[in-house]
Amino acid sequence: MKRRTAVQATVTSIGIGDEWRRWIAENLILGSHPDTLDGILRRSGVPAQVARDEIAAALASPYLHGVLRLHNRLAKRDWLLGIQARLDRIAPPALRPAIERRARLDGDTFLREHYLTNRPVIITGMLEDCPARAWTLADLGERFATREVEVQQGRAADPDYEMNSIAHKARMPFGHYVAQVRAAARSNDFYMTANNDGCNRAALDELWDEMPRLPHYLTDERKGFFWLGPAGTVTPFHHDLTNNFMMQLIGRKRVRLIAPCHTPQLYNTRHCFTPVDGRAIDIERFPAMAGVPVLDCELAPGEILFLPVGWWHFVEALDISLTVSATHFRWDNDFYSSYPNNHDF
Repeated sequence: MKRRTAVQATVTSIGIGDEWRRWIAENLILGSHPDTLDGILRRSGVPAQVARDEIAAALASPYLHGVLRLHNRLAKRDWLLGIQARLDRIAPPALRPAIERRARLDGDTFLREHYLTNRPVIITGMLEDCPARAWTLADLGERFATREVEVQQGRAADPDYEMNSIAHKARMPFGHYVAQVRAAARSNDFYMTANNDGCNRAALDELWDEMPRLPHYLTDERKGFFWLGPAGTVTPFHHDLTNNFMMQLIGRKRVRLIAPCHTPQLYNTRHCFTPVDGRAIDIERFPAMAGVPVLDCELAPGEILFLPVGWWHFVEALDISLTVSATHFRWDNDFYSSYPNNHDF
């Protein structure tokens, strides 16, 4: 008992605490050899006996053994995902299929070939006759000039602006925001996004009546999310928790997509985000991304991109852009209810 007390005091005096213990446990779970961890602890100033005792305690812990069993189950799931990922890499880049464009795709074919198979597609010809296709930025700015809307501001100074979206909310008259968009040559500093929907759905209420109903795919609800900003706005790589339609009404967008089976290579440690930059994937910083197939497309006005649930996507506006996204599909789309409550991975 006295020896344990002495060791405990020594541990406290040199700063060994729960952070070190978490580090030991995590690395043992990831397969590091105990001797390797022992050497790192000693080089960090931990006395040899304390290092040995801490590692031995971790190895003997029934809690660690329980976590190792859970780790093995997750490794099995990663193996199954890896099968699809390896198959997805077999075709050389020149032979990989581009995202299909399907003209006026009927609902049954869309369900069978894309919704149920989790395959993206660009649908053309379905927006041509709706009033929303006649929208112009000048007209919208005049019609709703005094309506107060919410936007994201100050994004350029925050590398994690998407995760910190609540901190970037700002309100202003819609006419002022439209003038700001029209005056910007290229910027990612401000953007009206789905994160602002709580305010903007009511402020721009009349616009929902001008949106296409799309009964082949969507229920008869007045729902949607506005995305309006200048050229240069970027939504970093992330995945959605539902299936999603991107209906492009003004301007063009560049979209990059990665299949869900490559999630283990995406360095996903927080919620649905990754630090991998879609503008230029840095293989030196993120070596696991080497060889991961990325599908690229350019979404033009009047086109609809189906983004299947779980697909990683990066979006960059090539022009002043207005997009309306929708999730109220005719078929089951409630995948977020079973999403993990803890968003740290």
